[in-house]
Amino acid sequence: MLVLERRGHPNQPPICGSLWVPPRISVNSEPIIQECRQFLFVVLFTTFLFNCVEYDVLFANKFVNHTGSGYPERNKVTLPDAILPTEECTTRIRNNGWIIFLLIMAAVFWVYRLVKVICNLLSYWEIRTFYIKALKIPTVELCNYTWQEVQARLIQLQREQQMCIHKKELTELDIYHRILRFKNYMVAMVNKSLLPVHLSLPLLGDVIFFSQGLKYNFELIFFWGPGSLFQNKWNLHPKYKRSGSRLELAQQLSRTVLLMGVANLLLCPFILVWQILYAFFSYTEVIKREPGSLGARRWSLFGRLYLRHFNELDHELQARLSRGYKPAAKYMNSFTSPLLTVIAQNLAFFSGSILAVLIALTVYDEDVLTVQHILTAITVLGIVVTVCRSFIPDEYMVWCPEQLLQCVLAHIHYMPDHWKGNANKSETRDEMAQLFQYKAVFILEELLSPIITPFVLIFSLRPKSLEIIDFFRNFSVEVVGVGDICSFAQMDVRKHGNPMWLSEGQTEASVYQQAENGKTELSLMHFTITNPRWHPPQESSVFISHLKEKVQHDAAAGPPAQHLLSDTPLCSSLLSNESTNVPENLIMSLLTHSALPGSPLAGRDGGPAQACSTASAAASVLASLSSSHHPARTRSHTLLVENGAESSLYRSDRTIIEESVTESAGSGRSLLLANFASTEMSLHAIYMHELHQKTVQPPQMGSGSQVHSSVTEQPTAPVPPLSPPETLRAHSQLHLGGWTEEAGGELPDGGPRDSETEVPSQTNRKE
Repeated sequence: MLVLERRGHPNQPPICGSLWVPPRISVNSEPIIQECRQFLFVVLFTTFLFNCVEYDVLFANKFVNHTGSGYPERNKVTLPDAILPTEECTTRIRNNGWIIFLLIMAAVFWVYRLVKVICNLLSYWEIRTFYIKALKIPTVELCNYTWQEVQARLIQLQREQQMCIHKKELTELDIYHRILRFKNYMVAMVNKSLLPVHLSLPLLGDVIFFSQGLKYNFELIFFWGPGSLFQNKWNLHPKYKRSGSRLELAQQLSRTVLLMGVANLLLCPFILVWQILYAFFSYTEVIKREPGSLGARRWSLFGRLYLRHFNELDHELQARLSRGYKPAAKYMNSFTSPLLTVIAQNLAFFSGSILAVLIALTVYDEDVLTVQHILTAITVLGIVVTVCRSFIPDEYMVWCPEQLLQCVLAHIHYMPDHWKGNANKSETRDEMAQLFQYKAVFILEELLSPIITPFVLIFSLRPKSLEIIDFFRNFSVEVVGVGDICSFAQMDVRKHGNPMWLSEGQTEASVYQQAENGKTELSLMHFTITNPRWHPPQESSVFISHLKEKVQHDAAAGPPAQHLLSDTPLCSSLLSNESTNVPENLIMSLLTHSALPGSPLAGRDGGPAQACSTASAAASVLASLSSSHHPARTRSHTLLVENGAESSLYRSDRTIIEESVTESAGSGRSLLLANFASTEMSLHAIYMHELHQKTVQPPQMGSGSQVHSSVTEQPTAPVPPLSPPETLRAHSQLHLGGWTEEAGGELPDGGPRDSETEVPSQTNRKE
């Protein structure tokens, strides 16, 4: 969702009419309405179960006389027999003070959520009107429009009607900044290890705890709660931009965090009860129907922030992580414990044998079902068998963790340095599990969140108050037409680039100002590929041009792309399934060729070539995407070009959006181009990671090895990004001279106040 600026009263905050992104792109009001319905049902149903049911009758511990019922032969207990009359039920509720107190609290919370739903519905009605009248998109066709098409119409409308009064033209980056203002801050704080999500537990060691409740408290403290750092939805409070009162502001923030922690501690029993009830009503039926669902994996909340690019919309992140789900699941499933496998096999056999006998008895005589707890035994045994089978690996599985992890990297784009060459280590798997967790772990974290969150706020977040104040002062910048945003979101290589990520000689950032793990560089490439009509600033353009030249240089030294994508037996088997995605096949083919030392590749001069590295292979394919004519094309490459891969980052005309809007195929063409844009970004991620590894690690000595560097043992990086973070307090005490500096379902923020194009912080002004 996007908020545009409208002219109004001079004293009115310059928020704009709301623009709603289509359902495939963003979250509408339905989750909020559904949450209200579910909350009301859970409260009423739980009250009914505790006060209106006679459990002695239900469990046959109390005799029920049916003499006067008109059915003297009836001796079975029915549900109406176990339900108390309305008068008696009401009396029970009135005589229970705790029930009355809890119902009042629930009613207050529900009314608050209801008011919020009504406000959102009013905003969505305004959004609907804006789509119909301004963007000329009828309601019935809304779901058929992609985000790129909506964004193109929005930019054109700004040129024609000057909706935003502070600037003449609206850029793609301006739109993303308005939508993702707070989320970019959260991504930056995770990237700089500022959020206290690393816990050291006695038996479990170092773990990452980041629940929905903890995330909600972080956003409440930083962005929109009482005493937050933002004075409205688009401007940081001016006092946080001045360095003179940083100690007083840190003490004020510390008190706010303390109050928030105490409030969470007082509300802990009520929230805990709600979490238990909600989990019980939500997952009990699922566990009975699909016991293995708890063994399924999901991207954790921390993983979504750690892997998220700056200026990446929710639907873009979801699509990217969804593409990486299967490779990540295959990688995690490739780790098996022989001891656990043997135990699971035996337990599954014993449980299955007993279950088979019980099922056979019930088939022979249905009266067996009347035996006490026989249905419970059948259900439990079925669950045990299903869970045990999930721990038994596929006997035909081939263990190749390095290639699987490389496939995962192609989609998630971020990976700690020390994972390289250590994909077969249990430590790597454990750290990957922090990003890609079991659903059972997610449920357990949410259940424990009301207990752990208050202590995280009081004992972990409070000591970081000064660092947080310095972060928002040094990494906030005011942009005309947008407001205060995180300076990392500008993707400025000069201010936040990392010399170890192809930015050497182009960045002036100190260690404190650098984004970690190549976040600035990879985010810049992702945004440029996703929005090909966006014109980057000069510093970013220099970085992109340098990367293009590097790709062309490495491609010239590597094997031709048509040889990499040739229809060898292995590649043919990978590409044989016509229903699979061609971009997926391209990545698999590239990784397969580069990983095999005996790949029959010929050099560009026709002679035999050395075993290609992943970097040279990716460079060859990227360079081939920019070529208009190829003397020899394989089936894979022909499919790639025919489906629109020629519209890559290296095209000079950069008219992908115009083509997607004007093509007769319309939405189908746009989605196909977006798919290949994702593939191009995957190739860039692999290529940039390979070049980064060459920078941070010494070259491997010896000429006898032909194995690719991805399967060789590499030294571990000195500071693992996923390990407990080192404190930034030493840096925050220095005079840094920095800049001033949301699947949430919340309405986005509004526009900014009128200001200069880019206003640095007060500290920077004094310099």
